Amino acid sequence: MDERQLLNVTEGSTLGNVEIAPEVIEVIAGIAVSEVTGVASMRGNFATGVVERLGKKSHGKGVKVELDKDGILIDAYVVMDYGISIPETAQKIQDNTRQALKNMTALEIKEINVHIVGVQTESKEEIEAEEG
Repeated sequence: MDERQLLNVTEGSTLGNVEIAPEVIEVIAGIAVSEVTGVASMRGNFATGVVERLGKKSHGKGVKVELDKDGILIDAYVVMDYGISIPETAQKIQDNTRQALKNMTALEIKEINVHIVGVQTESKEEIEAEEG
Protein backbone atom coordinates (compact mmCIF):
# COMPACT_ATOMS: atom_id res chain seq x y z
CA MET A 1 0.00 0.00 0.00
CA ASP A 2 1.26 3.48 -0.84
CA GLU A 3 2.05 5.30 2.42
CA ARG A 4 1.85 8.90 1.22
CA GLN A 5 1.61 11.74 3.65
CA LEU A 6 -1.76 13.48 3.39
CA LEU A 7 -2.98 16.67 5.04
CA ASN A 8 -6.20 16.28 6.98
CA VAL A 9 -8.12 19.54 6.61
CA THR A 10 -11.38 18.60 8.34
CA GLU A 11 -10.37 17.71 11.87
CA GLY A 12 -13.41 17.29 14.11
CA SER A 13 -15.94 17.08 11.27
CA THR A 14 -18.85 14.69 11.77
CA LEU A 15 -19.36 14.16 8.04
CA GLY A 16 -16.00 12.57 7.29
CA ASN A 17 -12.46 13.53 6.36
CA VAL A 18 -10.98 15.60 3.57
CA GLU A 19 -7.32 14.89 2.90
CA ILE A 20 -5.11 16.78 0.48
CA ALA A 21 -2.03 15.19 -1.10
CA PRO A 22 1.16 17.30 -1.28
CA GLU A 23 1.07 16.91 -5.08
CA VAL A 24 -2.16 18.94 -5.14
CA ILE A 25 -0.46 21.75 -3.22
CA GLU A 26 2.42 21.62 -5.73
CA VAL A 27 0.03 22.02 -8.67
CA ILE A 28 -1.90 24.90 -7.08
CA ALA A 29 1.34 26.68 -6.11
CA GLY A 30 2.88 26.06 -9.56
CA ILE A 31 -0.09 27.63 -11.34
CA ALA A 32 -0.14 30.57 -8.90
CA VAL A 33 3.58 31.23 -9.42
CA SER A 34 3.40 31.04 -13.22
CA GLU A 35 0.53 33.59 -13.25
CA VAL A 36 2.78 36.33 -11.84
CA THR A 37 4.05 38.87 -14.38
CA GLY A 38 7.84 38.67 -14.65
CA VAL A 39 8.10 34.89 -14.24
CA ALA A 40 9.52 33.51 -17.48
CA SER A 41 9.33 29.84 -16.52
CA MET A 42 9.58 27.34 -13.71
CA ARG A 43 12.63 25.13 -13.25
CA GLY A 44 11.84 21.46 -12.93
CA ASN A 45 13.99 18.39 -12.75
CA PHE A 46 15.04 16.01 -15.53
CA ALA A 47 11.90 13.88 -15.19
CA THR A 48 9.51 16.81 -15.64
CA GLY A 49 11.48 17.90 -18.71
CA VAL A 50 11.10 14.45 -20.29
CA VAL A 51 7.38 14.33 -19.45
CA GLU A 52 6.80 17.78 -20.99
CA ARG A 53 8.60 16.74 -24.18
CA LEU A 54 6.17 13.84 -24.43
CA GLY A 55 3.30 16.32 -24.41
CA LYS A 56 2.06 16.28 -20.81
CA LYS A 57 2.21 19.64 -19.03
CA SER A 58 3.57 19.46 -15.50
CA HIS A 59 1.81 22.14 -13.44
CA GLY A 60 3.76 21.29 -10.30
CA LYS A 61 7.07 21.83 -12.07
CA GLY A 62 9.51 23.98 -10.12
CA VAL A 63 7.65 23.69 -6.81
CA LYS A 64 8.73 21.58 -3.85
CA VAL A 65 6.39 21.05 -0.89
CA GLU A 66 7.56 19.85 2.53
CA LEU A 67 5.20 18.90 5.32
CA ASP A 68 6.81 19.83 8.62
CA LYS A 69 5.48 19.48 12.16
CA ASP A 70 5.36 23.29 12.26
CA GLY A 71 3.50 23.71 8.97
CA ILE A 72 3.87 23.63 5.20
CA LEU A 73 7.07 24.81 3.52
CA ILE A 74 7.04 25.66 -0.18
CA ASP A 75 10.08 26.24 -2.38
CA ALA A 76 9.51 27.75 -5.84
CA TYR A 77 12.33 27.64 -8.41
CA VAL A 78 11.77 30.29 -11.09
CA VAL A 79 13.43 31.87 -14.10
CA MET A 80 12.67 35.60 -14.23
CA ASP A 81 12.28 37.90 -17.20
CA TYR A 82 15.11 40.37 -17.72
CA GLY A 83 14.44 43.96 -16.61
CA ILE A 84 11.91 43.34 -13.84
CA SER A 85 12.34 44.08 -10.14
CA ILE A 86 13.26 40.74 -8.58
CA PRO A 87 12.29 41.68 -4.97
CA GLU A 88 8.87 43.02 -6.05
CA THR A 89 8.19 40.00 -8.28
CA ALA A 90 9.29 37.56 -5.55
CA GLN A 91 6.91 39.28 -3.12
CA LYS A 92 4.08 38.97 -5.67
CA ILE A 93 4.92 35.26 -6.08
CA GLN A 94 4.68 34.75 -2.32
CA ASP A 95 1.43 36.74 -2.01
CA ASN A 96 -0.24 35.06 -5.01
CA THR A 97 0.76 31.57 -3.87
CA ARG A 98 -0.38 32.14 -0.28
CA GLN A 99 -3.71 33.59 -1.44
CA ALA A 100 -4.38 30.78 -3.95
CA LEU A 101 -3.67 28.07 -1.38
CA LYS A 102 -5.75 29.80 1.28
CA ASN A 103 -8.72 30.18 -1.10
CA MET A 104 -8.58 26.64 -2.47
CA THR A 105 -7.48 24.59 0.54
CA ALA A 106 -7.91 26.80 3.63
CA LEU A 107 -4.35 25.82 4.63
CA GLU A 108 -1.95 28.23 6.29
CA ILE A 109 1.53 28.19 4.80
CA LYS A 110 4.53 28.59 7.13
CA GLU A 111 7.07 29.59 4.46
CA ILE A 112 7.15 30.30 0.74
CA ASN A 113 10.76 30.50 -0.41
CA VAL A 114 11.44 31.85 -3.90
CA HIS A 115 14.66 30.69 -5.55
CA ILE A 116 15.74 32.66 -8.63
CA VAL A 117 17.58 30.10 -10.77
CA GLY A 118 17.98 32.18 -13.90
CA VAL A 119 17.13 35.27 -15.91
CA GLN A 120 15.69 35.01 -19.40
CA THR A 121 17.03 37.76 -21.62
CA GLU A 122 15.10 36.89 -24.77
CA SER A 123 11.37 37.41 -25.08
CA LYS A 124 9.07 34.42 -25.56
CA GLU A 125 8.27 35.59 -29.11
CA GLU A 126 11.99 35.59 -30.04
CA ILE A 127 12.43 32.07 -28.68
CA GLU A 128 9.39 30.79 -30.60
CA ALA A 129 10.68 32.44 -33.79
CA GLU A 130 14.05 30.72 -33.40
CA GLU A 131 12.44 27.31 -32.77
CA GLY A 132 9.82 27.59 -35.50
